[in-house]
Amino acid sequence: MTFLAAAPAADTVVTGGLAFLVVAGMGLALFFLLRSMNKQLRKVVPGPKWREQGRDDRPGAAAGPDAGPGQGTSTRP
Repeated sequence: MTFLAAAPAADTVVTGGLAFLVVAGMGLALFFLLRSMNKQLRKVVPGPKWREQGRDDRPGAAAGPDAGPGQGTSTRP
């Protein structure tokens, strides 16, 4: 088999290795850009307010860490 016999026809479109490398490089660049963007957004945007309120509203949170069971929670008469 000669080189000319193995070549595709003139009207056939064949993707090459260079096209694959370009697409793979763009995917790799996108991965690193998204990772960097997430890191920057974590620095700028604080956590949601409901998460902070949930920590303060749970029973016994105002009593401190050394409060025993039942201390720090209000009981109804």
